[in-house]
Amino acid sequence: MKVTQAFPKFYVSVDCVVFGFAERRLKVLLFEHHQESGKSELSLIGDFVQNDESVDSSAQRILKEFTGLDNIYMQQLATDDVVERDSDERFIHIVYYALMDVENYNPTLSDIHHTQWIDVDNIPNLRAGQNEMVQKARCAVGKNIKNEPVGSYLLPQYFTLSMLQTLYESILDTTMDKRNFRRFILEKDFVQATDMMDHSSRRGASLYRFKILNSLSHT
Repeated sequence: MKVTQAFPKFYVSVDCVVFGFAERRLKVLLFEHHQESGKSELSLIGDFVQNDESVDSSAQRILKEFTGLDNIYMQQLATDDVVERDSDERFIHIVYYALMDVENYNPTLSDIHHTQWIDVDNIPNLRAGQNEMVQKARCAVGKNIKNEPVGSYLLPQYFTLSMLQTLYESILDTTMDKRNFRRFILEKDFVQATDMMDHSSRRGASLYRFKILNSLSHT
């Protein structure tokens, strides 16, 4: 078929909202983006989609590069279509969110990519409306965590119910009654008690694990 007119050119990029859980708080992995002006600003990790990639494989490549891990749990969140005011260029941003156990993060990558884990409630102004994307991703995780064992991607293999409750509270940005939470989580049948104890407190606490451990979340 003969092409009679030129088609517009689009730039497609992938941005990843990477959540982790550390210091009893939900964190987001950000990196220092250097601009042509010489200034720098914090940004979600991301890159342009290459010619030989699907958007999913591009997201997987980006996550591997910035975290050092393969097969991180990820979900496509949204598509953002941006037309630059001062040019004819159009950028399409595909946004994913990903969940990982911070203990599996390779700390040497922080120096290579100038990354840092930032408390989700203390994120500074990011570029190109990315703050809104972080909040959308947090809401998406919050919806899933009520009915799915999302915590298996964010917590270590063994954890206390107190730690699990803190994770829920951090994601949902709320405070939960201890007895009600325990009843809720045990009714969901996500977790099972082990014969191990956490002795970090005077009384100690039973350690739990998710019944169906996902091999991708505890590598």
